[in-house]
Amino acid sequence: MTEREERELREALAKLKEEHRDLDMAIYALEETPRPDHLQIKRLKKRKLHLRDRIQEIEDILFPDITA
Repeated sequence: MTEREERELREALAKLKEEHRDLDMAIYALEETPRPDHLQIKRLKKRKLHLRDRIQEIEDILFPDITA
C-alpha cells in the first residue's frame, strides 16, 4: 500500500468515525423526545451499523491482525 493510499484510508476512517458519533448523538436526541419517531430511529441505527462495518473493514486494512 502506498503512503497516499494509506493517507486516504485514514482520512476516510476519520470521517466515518465522526459520522458514527454524530448518528449516536442524533439517535440519543430522538429517543429523548416526548414522542420519538421509532421509524427514524430504526433507520439511523441501521445506518450506524453500516458505518461500523465499514470502519471495521478499513481498520482491518490499515491494522492487519498478524498472528504467528
